[in-house]
Amino acid sequence: MEDILQQISQSLSDIFESDVVQFGIRAIGIYLVILWLASAYWAFRDMQQRSDNAILPYVAAAGIILFTPIFFIFAVWIYKIIRPHEKIGEVWERNLAEEALLAEVESIHHCPSCERRIDDEWIICPSCRTRLKRVCPNCSRLVGMDWSLCAWCGKDFERREVPAAIEALPRSREATGRIAASGTAASSAATSPTALPSSSRTSASTRSLSPTST
Repeated sequence: MEDILQQISQSLSDIFESDVVQFGIRAIGIYLVILWLASAYWAFRDMQQRSDNAILPYVAAAGIILFTPIFFIFAVWIYKIIRPHEKIGEVWERNLAEEALLAEVESIHHCPSCERRIDDEWIICPSCRTRLKRVCPNCSRLVGMDWSLCAWCGKDFERREVPAAIEALPRSREATGRIAASGTAASSAATSPTALPSSSRTSASTRSLSPTST
C-alpha cells in the first residue's frame, strides 16, 4: 500500500515538475496578477465617472489591491455594491431631460383663471371670459395685459396723449374771438359816419334858431 502511495505521489510530483505544467501555473499566476491590476484600474476609472470627488477613485483602486490577487474578486463585488448607481453623464442627461420636459410643459399656456389650455392668438378665454391680451392701438399687434409698452412698435401705454380735437379747441375759440372782434370794429366803423351828419345837422339847426330867439 505504501509503495502504491509513493508511486502516486512520485507521479504527481513528476507531473507538477514538468515544464508544461510549470509554464501553465506561471501563466495562470501572471493572468491573475494582470486581472487583479486591471480590476483596480477599472474601479479607478469607474469611480471617476460616478463621483466628483478626486479621492474616491484612489480609495476604490487601493481597496482592490489590498485584497491581493487571490481574493480581489471579493473586493470587486463589494465595490459594485457600494458604488454610486448612476454615472455623472447619466445624471446630467436625466436632468436635461427633466428640464426639457418642464420647459415643454411651461410652453403650453393656460388661462390664469380656469387653468385650461389656451392659444397664443386668443384675446379672451372662451371658457371663463378672462381677458388674456389686448390689441396695440398703434400697430394692431397682440400685446400682454401687463406690458407697459408695445414690443413691436414701441408705443408707451402708460403715457397718455392729448387728442387732436382737444388741441384744436382753443385755436377755434381764439379764431372765433378774433372774428367777433373784427365784426364789432367793422360795425362801429360803419355806424360812425351816419352819426356824424345827424349831429352836425342838429348843431346847425340850433345855430339857425338862436338869432330868431334873441
